[in-house]
Amino acid sequence: MKAVVMNTQNPSTGKKTGPRGAFRFPALGLRDMFRALNAPNYRLYFSGQGISLTGSWMQVVAMSWLVYRLTGSAFLLGFVGFSSQFPSFVLGPLAGVMIDRWNKHRTLVTTQTLFMIQAFVMASLVLSGRIEVWHIIVLSVCLGMVNAIDMPLRQSFIVILVGDKNNLGNAIALNSMMFNGARLVGPAIAGIIVAKAGEGICFLINAVSYLAVIAALLAMKHIPKEPGAGRSHVWSDLKEGFGYAFRFVPIRSILSLIALISMMGMSFHVLMPVFAREVLGGDARTLGFLMSAIGVGALFGAVILASRKSALGLEKIIAAAALIFSMGLVLLSFSRTLLLSLGLIAVAGFGMMAYMVSSNTLLQTLVDDNKRGRIMSLYTTAFMGMTPIGSLISGSLAHAIGAPHTVLIGGLICISGSLFFIRKLPEFRKTAEPVFIEKGLIPPVAEGIQSATELTAHAEQCVE
Repeated sequence: MKAVVMNTQNPSTGKKTGPRGAFRFPALGLRDMFRALNAPNYRLYFSGQGISLTGSWMQVVAMSWLVYRLTGSAFLLGFVGFSSQFPSFVLGPLAGVMIDRWNKHRTLVTTQTLFMIQAFVMASLVLSGRIEVWHIIVLSVCLGMVNAIDMPLRQSFIVILVGDKNNLGNAIALNSMMFNGARLVGPAIAGIIVAKAGEGICFLINAVSYLAVIAALLAMKHIPKEPGAGRSHVWSDLKEGFGYAFRFVPIRSILSLIALISMMGMSFHVLMPVFAREVLGGDARTLGFLMSAIGVGALFGAVILASRKSALGLEKIIAAAALIFSMGLVLLSFSRTLLLSLGLIAVAGFGMMAYMVSSNTLLQTLVDDNKRGRIMSLYTTAFMGMTPIGSLISGSLAHAIGAPHTVLIGGLICISGSLFFIRKLPEFRKTAEPVFIEKGLIPPVAEGIQSATELTAHAEQCVE
């Protein structure tokens, strides 16, 4: 099937292109899907992070099972999740200001080293049999404080590593593929190790895995000079970042949807031990399978988005993917068999990753370079900062009404938020279009031609 479109010429490139929203279905090979790996520094980062993230996902599974084994409390599961993520809500905006001022490469080496130390401490406490719940909470808070800096730092560092901004979306999607490949492998391995040898080995493996990403960072050469944010007062920079984000409709809309879904939907992760044991009658291996199933769906979503060549049309993918994620949660709340639950949670994982990658790519495409750290810190605050509030709410609700009903309520609220985002799409496109024209992503063609077609709505369609 081929779409017949009118061609215009892009004045910034001299190449012919269709009007806004024109599309076709190219056959993309591996070179297209992995084109960001042509940048040597990004290739180093990709390989190091791939190893490290496998260990991190092993720790996630081990941590949740350890808390549930020690306490048997859904509320404490939610509280530990709150402890590890709430610092991002408090520190995230300020961290963005500092990221725009600091050397991102050196700061990233520091954050990865601090993560490694935290994992070694957890491993020593668990393996020695001295671990208590208060240890976990304190170390989770420490982890969250470092993550408040590390997550927006890594997001804003990617554009420096890639160099060619035309490959930014591909690099973000590849990063998500790596993240979810690790999510696929790590939890499955962790479930087996926890069942056979206990949680401590998982923490130890995670600590050692950080050596890979630290070595990759230290091996990087010729890192491009970073655009600075100036050296005005910190609070002035912070105010400027907030004003920029909330006056610009596309950025405000994306951040609002992320915040809602993170608070009411993403917290389903903390209830997975309850689903594994009480709803499905399983053990740590069941938990590992459930977490890996999320990774399967998320990896598939990232692979599809990696084939896209443009940020055009991503706002419709955000809306569709958010609905898929929300419906996956609603249907999961009714499942009582392992096979069906694995399928539904994979669907939710697909929707989750598709909307997160699309949101990340669109934000980084729209944002000014000298405000990138601040906007990505707000992204982190909306994502990681709102999730702990949701974790606390979910843990409390699950204790009172059960995990399935809690997930059902969260899914229905997320559906409402997705529909509201869809309602705002016309205003979103109208405001974003001048930025796309300025950045050379679409040519300034006549209004009649622009309104003749719409941006593609499916992740497998590639806009040129």
